[in-house]
Amino acid sequence: MELSFYKYQGTGNDFVMIDDRAATFDLYNLDLVRKLCDRKFGIGADGLIAIRNHPDFDFEMVYFNADGSQSMCGNGARCAVAFSSFLGIVNGKTRFLAIDGPHEAVLNAEQVELLMGDVNEIASKSEDFFVNTGSPHHIRFVEKADGYPVFEEGKAIRNDSTYAPAGTNVNFVQPLSENEVFVRTFERGVEDETLSCGTGVTAAAIVFGTRQHQNHIKINTLGGRLSVKFHSNPDGSFSDIWLIGPAEKVFTGKITL
Repeated sequence: MELSFYKYQGTGNDFVMIDDRAATFDLYNLDLVRKLCDRKFGIGADGLIAIRNHPDFDFEMVYFNADGSQSMCGNGARCAVAFSSFLGIVNGKTRFLAIDGPHEAVLNAEQVELLMGDVNEIASKSEDFFVNTGSPHHIRFVEKADGYPVFEEGKAIRNDSTYAPAGTNVNFVQPLSENEVFVRTFERGVEDETLSCGTGVTAAAIVFGTRQHQNHIKINTLGGRLSVKFHSNPDGSFSDIWLIGPAEKVFTGKITL
């Protein structure tokens, strides 16, 4: 069997994209998902996204991490919107379904503005923080993110018994100004540092913005620049959360399965 695929990236977070509106791809063959995402024996990506039809939405995004696990992926969702625009499914604005529920998005030139799900609270973890933005994120502020042992420290926190059995993503955040940060991320499911993480920078922006009394945060990652806007509610929750950044088609191809 020959599979046509597309490769997209959002600030260095890269994804194998499959047009599966005909529902012919064996989505839950996790060995196949892992093979396609393998950087040495497959196409290579942080995750795989299939676009499927849905009766109540423009499309459904089915996302898998490189290890076959599932979660919400902010950068992946932005790439899914760009891919769906390329396929002619959406034009300018869209409402689609992801694993954590409905989302809206707006395409503005090469930028995709994604409405994230509401966040209930920021939880304290000793001197760190925890936020669930559709995926769980442990947030730690550091003085210098460059040179920080992201893999070692991230792996230890990701596998800490506090987060067992599912684990957590880990974000290391360096403040740059009152409304700008540099974020590095250890992602569960990839089990390594990634160049960017959409749900992670969203979590980092909410924590940092709350501390700084700012609601529009600029984010630098190893893979590029993003921004996050949000509204703080009196009860400590957060709504109207927008993740904004580029999404780019890298190449197309075919692979024999």
